[in-house]
Amino acid sequence: MVPTTASRHNHAQIAHDIVFFLAADDETAAATSLRGPGEAFESVTCRFIEPDSVIAEWDMYFEEPSAEAPPVEQLLGWAWPEWVTAPLNDGVEVFALPQRLTRALANASSAELEELAGRWTTRVRSEDGDDMTDDDLLAVLQGVARLAASAVDTGGGLYSWSS
Repeated sequence: MVPTTASRHNHAQIAHDIVFFLAADDETAAATSLRGPGEAFESVTCRFIEPDSVIAEWDMYFEEPSAEAPPVEQLLGWAWPEWVTAPLNDGVEVFALPQRLTRALANASSAELEELAGRWTTRVRSEDGDDMTDDDLLAVLQGVARLAASAVDTGGGLYSWSS
């Protein structure tokens, strides 16, 4: 049984390490669940974010662009990413980014990425305050957009692994 978005969010723990990576398919991505993607996969790493809510927020931005962060209720009602591997007791999760989000990121302009990064930073800061990630969220987003472009070019998929 897949938990509802609300129950997922209420039980979500902030992941310590998040790796967005390219893989040929879901099976290949699922095989990373034990050790992480490692150097065999093209990837972008960041820390201390919730990958499923970030993926949902990015997807929402490209479907309904706005410089303002959406209300939490709207975000919780959005279509959240699918698990490639359901979380085990070790907390490791592997998500597939939706194809439409992968295409949107691949085709995003610099201005769109900057606006989305600003909106994302505002939301993270309002939720986490001083405990906010020290990653450069625009750089993370630009890196993921480069991965998305490669995924579109190769016919592969874009995934996130977190522990």
